[in-house]
Amino acid sequence: MAEAGAVVKNSTTRGKNMKNITFNLTELHKHGTAFFEFLALRKKFFVDQLGWDIPHDDDVEMDQYDNPKAYYSLVVKDGKVVGGMRTMATTAQWGTHTYMLRDAVDGKLIGIPTNILPAAEVTPTVWEATRIVISEDIKTHSERSECLGMLLDGVVKQAREHGGTEIMALCPPVFARTMRQLGYPVYPIGEPYVNAHDNRKYVAMKGKIAGIRSRKADQPIESARKEAKSDQMVPANASNSRVSTHHMEPQPVHAPSVV
Repeated sequence: MAEAGAVVKNSTTRGKNMKNITFNLTELHKHGTAFFEFLALRKKFFVDQLGWDIPHDDDVEMDQYDNPKAYYSLVVKDGKVVGGMRTMATTAQWGTHTYMLRDAVDGKLIGIPTNILPAAEVTPTVWEATRIVISEDIKTHSERSECLGMLLDGVVKQAREHGGTEIMALCPPVFARTMRQLGYPVYPIGEPYVNAHDNRKYVAMKGKIAGIRSRKADQPIESARKEAKSDQMVPANASNSRVSTHHMEPQPVHAPSVV
């Protein structure tokens, strides 16, 4: 697999500049402490706030999927990482581990049921997204939506560069509505379950990235949402939801797991 070059994309939200950076482990040196800041942000949310029992120390959270097969999409604002997401192809393998959902199906993870998927796919066209997090410093619904949209844009770009046509993730069910509102149509592909660590419900979701309308660097999220509305192809078994007007709360993209 060819390595993707580091990319920076700028966006202006209500006059406040944010930029998206994408990279893999061979390119960490190009972005200073950004990767470490992402790991610290993950620890603050997943460990300190949600109480997940996952590998961490006093500063950061890092697991077996942070390996050379992983790619990252981060959002930086005023020189500080305020959001991040990790992705890898479902063909990924590093030692005894593959990708998270496949390892769960194979019984390698504690806390995620083995029937979370009907079957674990292994194909370069399907990519898995994990560890999405947005800083509490991004407070408004508009900014959080813009940040999430940029993270998703970065993941989709990297997947496409390596032949990806679909993205899947383990998320709270409400995340499907949020994704559709941002122009990323997804649908459930498994049965939901309640996680024992945080008592939240999670379900595996999937969507074809060919149906995604990429936003221009300076295009507001609301404009992109309206343009994407007519392009979204939502399966018949996916419920339709009205656009939410409440504050978008942080949502973990997958449940905790330990080996």
